[in-house]
Amino acid sequence: MELLNTLVDKGLRRELPTREEALAVLATSDDELLDVVAAAGKVRRQWFGRRVKLNYLVNLKSGLCPEDCSYCSQRLGSKAEILKYTWLKPDDASKAAAAGVAGGAKRVCLVASGRGPTDKDVDRVSETISAIKEQNEGVEVCACLGLLSDGQAGRLRAAGADAYNHNLNTSEATYGDICTTHDFSDRVSTVQQAQSAGMSACSGLIAGMGESDADLVDVVFALRELDPDSVPVNFLIPFEGTPLAKEWNLTPQRALRILAMVRFVCPDIEVRLAGGREVHLRSMQPLALHLVNSIFLGDYLTSEGQAGKDDLAMIADAGFEVEGTDTTTLPEHRRQDCGEAAAEESADAEGGTEELAATVAAPSDDTRRDLVSVRRRGAGTDLPPNA
Repeated sequence: MELLNTLVDKGLRRELPTREEALAVLATSDDELLDVVAAAGKVRRQWFGRRVKLNYLVNLKSGLCPEDCSYCSQRLGSKAEILKYTWLKPDDASKAAAAGVAGGAKRVCLVASGRGPTDKDVDRVSETISAIKEQNEGVEVCACLGLLSDGQAGRLRAAGADAYNHNLNTSEATYGDICTTHDFSDRVSTVQQAQSAGMSACSGLIAGMGESDADLVDVVFALRELDPDSVPVNFLIPFEGTPLAKEWNLTPQRALRILAMVRFVCPDIEVRLAGGREVHLRSMQPLALHLVNSIFLGDYLTSEGQAGKDDLAMIADAGFEVEGTDTTTLPEHRRQDCGEAAAEESADAEGGTEELAATVAAPSDDTRRDLVSVRRRGAGTDLPPNA
């Protein structure tokens, strides 16, 4: 396909595709899927080789959020039967993080439900960051605490936070359809505050909420304009008890096309396969490693993920390798002082189209609610975490 040749050439030059080209990727057929994956895989390998960065989530405070984000099991009015608990103590949070690091995670992501942190909350998280860094040499820490107030980003950075996550989630035009308690510009502002404070920005999207192809392209182009270092791609987990519980409109093929589109628009940015991969990609998860260079290890905030040992086996079986703390994730031209090791490695470009031995599964019309498993272990429980 001439389209794919053009997109590969642009990706290798770090040139932004047009909106029409991005839309065309989403419109490709299932018969063309492996060609799309192979093309995007060339771009992925140019900038990141065959490395996979592992990230580990620690949910510091679960449930009871005053915001009304329709996709979230922790939202105001949610009837999802998730774990609910207030702030973990710094030592408990550090122990939870250590399990992820022991499993191979290079970055620990500290997340708390709520509109945004109070100054006391920032102090509490700062203690947690210090505890994690003291006990885990070389680990990166990313905070995700909601909307930031003036000065809070700087305080988190001073405490040792390497990155801050705040997703745009969907297009500006449709943001009001999923949330009414804050708007798209609030999210953009928080990402910019994090960048201004010297933290690495992490901002991504959620696919599968009933959005159009144009909405997906719009949010990815908005992200590219913000220029984060990491773009997590989440696939909606339709929790029972939330307004989007019936939104089962993704197939593994659709999910792969979305990831490929993101890689073409963000060729040299860390693209992270995030929440919902097990639910929507299922047995096709290994193919996604040809598109992304980063995944979450183990469980998510309120849902259980694939067993950590299975994540590691999947990476090895697919011919990839776990990225160590002694390796810098980003290509040299994108590197910032964001807590990464000072290693001067860069991925070698690979030529040719890779053979992808996979069978494209036919989409199912069955609603698979059995695929959503609420987290009952790890942070906030007495059971060991999945890492």
